[in-house]
Formats: sequence, structure tokens, C-alpha cells
Amino acid sequence: MVRMRGFKERASVQDAVRSIERSNLRRLGCEFVDIVDACGRILAEDVTARYDVPHFDRSAVDGYAVFAEDTFGASQNNPAILKLVGEVEMGEKPVEMGKGGAVKVSTGSALPKGANAVVMLEYAKELDSFVEIYRPVAPFENVSKRGEDVKAGDIVLKRGEILQPQDIGILASLGYERIKVLRKPKVVIISTGNELLKLGEELEVGKVVDSNSYMLFCAVRFYGCEPMLYGIVKDRFEDLRNAIEEAIEIGDIVITIGGTSVGKRDLVPEVVKSVGRIMFHGISIKPGMPTAFGVIDGKPILMLSGFPVACLVGFELLFPHILSKLTGVRIVKRRGEVVKAKLKRRIPSKAGVRTFVRVTYKDGFAEPLMTSGSGILTSTIKANGIVVIPECKEGFEEGEVVDVVLIRDIVSSEDVPLSDHPYQRL
Repeated sequence: MVRMRGFKERASVQDAVRSIERSNLRRLGCEFVDIVDACGRILAEDVTARYDVPHFDRSAVDGYAVFAEDTFGASQNNPAILKLVGEVEMGEKPVEMGKGGAVKVSTGSALPKGANAVVMLEYAKELDSFVEIYRPVAPFENVSKRGEDVKAGDIVLKRGEILQPQDIGILASLGYERIKVLRKPKVVIISTGNELLKLGEELEVGKVVDSNSYMLFCAVRFYGCEPMLYGIVKDRFEDLRNAIEEAIEIGDIVITIGGTSVGKRDLVPEVVKSVGRIMFHGISIKPGMPTAFGVIDGKPILMLSGFPVACLVGFELLFPHILSKLTGVRIVKRRGEVVKAKLKRRIPSKAGVRTFVRVTYKDGFAEPLMTSGSGILTSTIKANGIVVIPECKEGFEEGEVVDVVLIRDIVSSEDVPLSDHPYQRL
């Protein structure tokens, strides 16, 4: 702590964050929501697969389902000739076939009983009721096997994950209509000051429109919380105490704007001290030095400066840490960010085709997923980033530094260095 004129003491940024982390705050409760409303919410429990995905063997290509051994030795000059015994479109029940037979299938079609592989369309030719096969296939080649994506009983999503669009897809594929998530924190925003006018009121000399509350309303919503505007409270001790006590009753977090400096009407920290505990008042930042933080009945109250820039800086600096304390989840990097990473393995690609490769990003390294077919939805859960290979490149080499576009928030339950927060890098 640093002594300073006007404040009894001024906390460093590190001390301020540690004060929040050491606070004894109530954790949020849980609720069930429809999966279409769950995107961006924090998962409250592990999700396990109710059944295999896919729940049947299916074709991974357009072509002909066959018994693989019937194609061994097939070539352009010596094709295997199989009897065409039927066709299965997507969504239709599989037919049966024996050795020496073939069934025309589409990508995603159920594999016929008796078949164990699929010959791609370009390596076959129909002749009346027969099919010529010009290339052999191995057992289960071009087949998406039952449980290839997810096996029944597997944990597919872990508690604490911030649900992304691809997670909603896997939940739907597993038959989940509702899911248990942490309740959205309710954040009550109180504007203080005799000089404030409501939006729409006629301007007067010496008065200003309360714009900060609307700015913070949107900022709070950006963090996935439920903001509530309490309104304007005059600089009177009893009025402020009544407002703060009411806000503490209805909200999970309370934010006050104004009344935190050292003037005779800056009463907010004094009011909070009368009903709760002040963790710090004054922080070594500019703008935003009068920012304060306290706890009332296990709920956090963030006291911000009334000057707009100082108000926003104090909010962005400290609100994520308050949220982390309440949820137990800290966002290290956000979905949509582009980060640099060194490749752990070579990624091949065909020239003339833009290729999107799913990777796992961690600690400055990116590792391509081994299984990443376009039908494997869980690959978008196991991966947290995409590497884009442009048309002019034939892949990237091992050790090459590439751009990774994050496709999910990267969260941590461990302490994250202060330098990882953008406002703490300034």
C-alpha cells in the first residue's frame, strides 16, 4: 500500500486484485435452461453421452457399400464385378446384402447389413444390374463407425466450460433439450450525484445527463450478466444507504457510479463501511484512482468514479476478477481472438484449396487434431482454434509460427498472471 494525500492508502493493481480474490463472496446458484438459450453460459455439471454418436455405422462418402474382401485385387484392367442389390438414401433403413453384392449409398446413409466398406463413386461404374469396382478398399474404409464421434458414457463437456455454438450442437445430438448452467449474475447499477439528470430531462446549467449507467449497462451485458438500472440517488447518507441495501437484496453484484473521491459529498465508501466492509479505497491507476471495492453480506460492491473514462477503466480492470470469483471461471483468452502459435506437427494441404484445420492451442503451441473429419462434431469441442491454410500454400511445416483463430473461450480455474488482462498490460 502507498500513502497518499486524500486517501488513507492507495492499493496497487496487484493488491486490489488479490483483495477481490481473498474476499468471501457467495457463489452463484444454478438453473436449467433450454439449450438454445445456453450459448455463452457456464456449464454447472459434467455432460455425459447418453448414447453413441453416430448410433449406427454409416457411409462417409457417396459410393457403393461392399464386403471389402470382394474388392481385393481389383484394378482398372481387372475390375471386381458385384451384383447391385439395392440403394439406401440418407434417413432410410439399411437393406441386407451378402458377399458378392453392392448397395448404392450416399454420404451419411446407414451401412447395409453384410457390408463393411464403401467404394467411392469415382472408382466404380454401374452396368445394368452390376457394378464394376476399379480399386480395392480395406475393411471399414470410408465408413463412419458407430460411436466414432462419441461413445455412450463419455464425458463430452466438463463443468465450468463456457458453452459455444458447437457445444450446443453436440448437446442436441445427444438428446439434451435442457442443460444445467450457473445462474446469470444480476448486476445492479446505482448512479449517485446531485448533479445528474435522467435521460430525456431538460438540460440545466451545472447539471449533466447520467450517461455512465447506460455505458456500464452495456458493458455488464457484454460479460454475460444481467444488468439492472437502479436509477439516480442524491448525495445524502440515508438515501445512499437505503439504495445500496436494497440493491444488495436484489442483486449478486452492486456497482455504484460517483461519490468515491474525497469531497464532502463523496459518501459512498463511508456508507458501504457502515453496512459492510471496505477491502480497498483508492488504487494506483490513472484515470480511476478513487475506485473502491467492498463486501456486504457476502456480495461484492464495486465503487467507480463518476468521470466516464475513469469509470470505464475501473470497471474493465476489476469487474472480470469479481466475476471470476463468483463463478470460479477465469477467461484467459476470448473466442474470436487471433493468437500466434508454433506448430507441433506438419499440416499438409492441397494447393488451390483453402483449408481450415482444427487445432488445440496451449501455451503458445498449436497441435492439429488427429481425427477431424467434417462429420466429427466433437472435433470442434476438443479443438479450441482454427488454422487457415491459404490456397497458395501446400501446408505448414512443424515449428512454423501460424495464426490461430480461437473458436472457444479459453478458461482457467488456476491463477492467471495479471499481465494476461488487457488493461493490466498498460
